[in-house]
Parts: sequence; structure tokens; C-alpha cells
Amino acid sequence: MLWWTYQQLRLSNVPSRLAIVEELIKTDDPEGVGPLIFALKDKDAGIRCAAAKGLRQFNDRKAVEPLIQLLRDSVPLARAAAAETLGHLGDPLAVNSLVGLLRDPDPIVRSIGARSLNRLGWRPGTDSQRVLQILAMGSLHQLVAMGPEGVGPLLDTLRNGAPGKQFAAVKALGEITDPRVLPAMREALKKPSPAVRIAALGTLERMGDPAMFHDVEKLLADESPSVRGAAVEAATRCGASRAVPALLKCLKDTSWEVRKAASEALGFLGEISAVEGLCELVFDPDRDVRESVINALGKICDKRAIGPLVQAMLDAETNVRNAASAALRAVERRWEDSEAARAALPKIQAALKNPDYWVRHSATKVLEQMRIDPKSLETAPSGSANLTVELPSHPAAAVLADLLFDRDNAFRLAAAVAFGKVREHSAKSILAAAVRDSDVSVRTAAQAALTAIP
Repeated sequence: MLWWTYQQLRLSNVPSRLAIVEELIKTDDPEGVGPLIFALKDKDAGIRCAAAKGLRQFNDRKAVEPLIQLLRDSVPLARAAAAETLGHLGDPLAVNSLVGLLRDPDPIVRSIGARSLNRLGWRPGTDSQRVLQILAMGSLHQLVAMGPEGVGPLLDTLRNGAPGKQFAAVKALGEITDPRVLPAMREALKKPSPAVRIAALGTLERMGDPAMFHDVEKLLADESPSVRGAAVEAATRCGASRAVPALLKCLKDTSWEVRKAASEALGFLGEISAVEGLCELVFDPDRDVRESVINALGKICDKRAIGPLVQAMLDAETNVRNAASAALRAVERRWEDSEAARAALPKIQAALKNPDYWVRHSATKVLEQMRIDPKSLETAPSGSANLTVELPSHPAAAVLADLLFDRDNAFRLAAAVAFGKVREHSAKSILAAAVRDSDVSVRTAAQAALTAIP
């Protein structure tokens, strides 16, 4: 009944013709190859595509030449379907025509053509063909191995490719040593895609060329926060001290990631003029910014930072407190005896009543380091000499004090029991806090420890 199938493929409507093609494919009957080849010339592109894809499963060499003809179809999807099936059929006769597809205006067709050539075992015979194959496959990084010879194709991709290809081109160009790379990065900084601009900034950061500073500086005002953050890092490497005025402005950026990057950059540069602005950011709403700012102050080592850093030791975030402790020691080893630390006593006293347990605990620890009895703050003025008390004499007291307020109740219990055995007199104040612990066993052990201390 093949004559009837051909007749239907000539005269019926599009849905009916498509149904016939699908049925021929489904039956997997070799007799269907002829009608499917016939359907490759259908007026409807969808039917031509369906027929081209369906011929793959029959592995019949009679389809090779008609499929090669379809490679010149005006519809990209039809060309792509023909190229893919030719790759599966594995006939060397298709190689020359598929090589021509490497210059196809449609990127999908170029990619499928290159994959089919790989299936056929084709290898480029010239550098030009190799470049075309790499571009078609989208493996732009392979052009890096070509060195300066790969720059031209990458530049063309940067100027005419889709944003994703432009991004890959910028990354690849950054790995090639060639005088054309810097102008290419300057061009990439103006591309609409934020990802491309960020990639260019990353390359310029690695290169650190002072000649690019002013181009990079412009992107500190970019509409994308991520671009501004990348621009901070690139400007620091390209401009060094020239970047400081712009970086100081970035400390007030609306984006946390820009403020974080700017504080890290100023710490890296050791910029004394940034201390005041950084001290203001010690209380930034974002914890990552606070931690970065504190680390920067620790690198700059200016004593103006002592007061804010003491207050940062009361932060609700553990990482921020730890960073503040390390920064304080870097700025002034005996910070606890400084006037700036004494000036922070009202803040520390207020923290003792904070609803957050870890803030209260941190305030207590700060006072211990300053050798101040928390109870004396209620009657004595801030900074007066009679606030000091003896530090714990037992070598394990400091460790046990930390464990007494650990999140794990087993550690808290062990610390309370240990305090009862070492009978450390200076531990009374923290044991008094522990008798209000949420765990009954810890409360009992803390009360027993208090009783045991003379």
C-alpha cells in the first residue's frame, strides 16, 4: 500500500501528513524509508524535520544524499535535524557538506554539525578549520592553546556572540599574553551583560595594569551591585593608593557586597585615612560586612579603632566577636587597660541586660578581660579605679568559663561540676548566672559549685 502512503503525503493536510510520518517511524518498517525520504521535500518545515529525525533509526544509506540536500534548507531546525541524522548514519559521503555547516549562520546548526563530524571521525585539516570547529562546539577555552592565533576568533566572538559566548571569550582572552587583550577588556567593560563585565574585571584584577584604572573606576558606579563589587577588587589592584578616594565612597554603598569588598580592599592597602569610615561600619546591619571591617581594622592597627572594636566584642554573631578579639590584640596588646576601652563601659553595661543570651555572656567576658566586677558597675562610675578585681588564678578557669555558657548542656554541666572542684573564687559571678540555666542539671551543679566555693 506504499502508493497510498505517497498519495496521502501529497494531498492530505499538514496534521494528517505529520501523522503519517510519525506512524512510519513508529512501525520501524524498512518499507517506510522511501516515504520518509519523500517527506524531506514537504512544504511544511515541521514535517521535514520529523522525517529527517525519523530516518536515523533505519540506518539506510539511501537517505544520505537526500539528507545532504536538506542541509541547504532555509529553516535552521531542518538543517540541524538533517545534520544530526547524518552523524548517526556514519557515511563519509556527508563529511564535506557537514564541514560547510561550521560556517552556518545559526549557532545550533553549527554545533550539531560539529558534533556529527566528530561522530564521523573527522579532524580539521587546517588551522582555519580547527578554529571553526572549536567555535562551533563552543569550547572557546581550547583557543587558549593556540596563543596569539586564537585571539582573532575570540575577539570576533566577544563582538558578535551571544552573552554566554562573550563571557567565555573574555575568560579565554584573559589567559593569553597578547597586546590585543587589554583593548578587548576595555571593550568588554562596556558590554550590556553584567556577567561579561564581571569577567573582564576579573581579568583586569589579575593583570593589575595601572593603565586600566580609570576604565575600571567608572564601573564603581555600575547599576549592578555584583559589577561594583568586582570593580572594587580590580580598582585596588590597578590603582593601589589612587583607588582610595573611590573606595572610601564605596563604604557607603547600598549593597552589602560592595561595602564588604571596599573594607577588605582598604585593609589590604593598610589605609589609615579609612579608619573613621571603617569604624562606622563596625555596626553595619550585615554580619559579613562587620567581620570584614573588623579584620581590616586589625590590619591597619590604628588605636582609634579600640572603642568600636570593644563594642564589636558584644556582637550577637560568634565570628564577629572572634574577629574583634583578634583585631583588638593586633591594634593594642593591652587594650583592656586603655581609656578607649573604659569609655565603652556604658555600652558594655547596657549589654549585660540585652535579651540575647550571647550578648550578655559576651559582655561578661569583656568585663572579665578588663578585670571589672559586673556588680560594681551598679554603684561605681565608668572608668573608676575601684572597678578592677583579680583575674582567675586557676589555669583552667578561662576555659571552664567559656564552657559554662556553651550551647551543649553536657559541656555546661561538666564546667559547673569542675568549678565546684577547683573552687575558684572569681567564678562566683558566672556561676550565679548559671544557676538560672535552662537545664536543671546545670542549675543544680552550678548551685553546688557556689556552695563549695568559700
